[in-house]
Amino acid sequence: MRRQFTKDTIANESEAVSAIKQWAYPLQSKADLQPLFDRVGDARIVMLGEASHGTHEYYTWRAHISKRLIEEKGFNFIAVEGDWPDCYRLNRFVKDYDAANKSAFKVLHAFNRWPTWMWANWEIVALADWLKQHNTGLGANKKAGFYGLDVYSLWESMDSIMQYLKKTDPSALKVAEEAYQCFEPYRKDEGSSYARASQFVPEICETEVVHLLKEIRQKLPTYNTDHENVFSAEQNALVTVNAEKYYRAMIKGGPHSWNVRDRHMADTLERLLQFHGDNSKIIVWAHNTHIGDARATDMADEGMFNIGELARMQHHDKGVALVGFGSYKGTVMAGHSWGAEMRVMQLPEATKGSWEYLLHSAGKENKLLLMDDFTNNDMLMESHIGHRAVGVVYNSKYEEYGNYVPTILPMRYDAFIYLDETKALHPLHIKPDGKQVPETFPFGV
Repeated sequence: MRRQFTKDTIANESEAVSAIKQWAYPLQSKADLQPLFDRVGDARIVMLGEASHGTHEYYTWRAHISKRLIEEKGFNFIAVEGDWPDCYRLNRFVKDYDAANKSAFKVLHAFNRWPTWMWANWEIVALADWLKQHNTGLGANKKAGFYGLDVYSLWESMDSIMQYLKKTDPSALKVAEEAYQCFEPYRKDEGSSYARASQFVPEICETEVVHLLKEIRQKLPTYNTDHENVFSAEQNALVTVNAEKYYRAMIKGGPHSWNVRDRHMADTLERLLQFHGDNSKIIVWAHNTHIGDARATDMADEGMFNIGELARMQHHDKGVALVGFGSYKGTVMAGHSWGAEMRVMQLPEATKGSWEYLLHSAGKENKLLLMDDFTNNDMLMESHIGHRAVGVVYNSKYEEYGNYVPTILPMRYDAFIYLDETKALHPLHIKPDGKQVPETFPFGV
């Protein structure tokens, strides 16, 4: 996917800054978010983005928004850019269905897939503690949940299926074991060797995982255990099917592997809404590149789509609100390469001409933008302006060349929260943070 920052400046920088000054709401405290909640209205789906996976403020502001949506607007659950098995354990904890784990710290510390800091952090510990307290005394159908949308957990999902079938359906266990044995030679490197092998023998294990999903779906009516655990068993089977597709697509390059992943997330979102009923409401936490409508970026030129775009297409009648986040400078948690040690890195001042630069130029205060206010500005609706996107792998030396997505902001989001200076989040697995609660925990919320 092209990520070059193609313009040094836009056609009329002063016009853009003037529009921001005219229409942006000052964001001095969380009370100033009321215009956002008015804009959300009765929407069924609210997606909350982030410009990095390692920024403290993105987590705390999203947590505050999520709490209000749950308390005031009846949202049923949060679904995140995370693995199903890990997030499902946290879901059971916050609903007080997990007798083995008595603390959110213990549950989240078990999140051991790199990048661990995305969900194994003190910010999520605080949110999980709040969710559990909120759920205390509520009926099963009123408890707020926490689920994972992603497709990466092939082996963890296989393990979960095996454990479930051992208890509930030993006859179906044989089918699961056959699928497990097919993948076992490729387990050590998170699917890379499976992807390479599929170049020579396409669909190596496709038959096994499809057979497993079919077997579980046929047996679902006979499983008399906890209804949410039955749903989880089927979801884990779907993860294995789509993860197999993802790893095969990964080796070929191009947009298909991205689309397999976001299609899986969109399908999981749909399944969760159906599971929770016709009037259910969902909050999604994922990177801006997933929740911001891909049609308003250069992703569309590459043949890519994302969950924000799909949600707008599939649920426009029920209401969808896409909320992006960004910052001008600060620090961020990331790694220099995939699997590398996580570290706090400097996030330099945004590149001249970028959206973050323009927002900073309009004043150093934090801001809330409602995009309906900007759609009558032809210049902003016609210009693809660079919008910062930091992943789990990051090197500030090369940011100008690889971390700005050409974006028509008023088309990409329904609202945008700009935070002028931000800092890295607080991971559980790095010493001394892994041994000590941060001084500000639970972060004033």
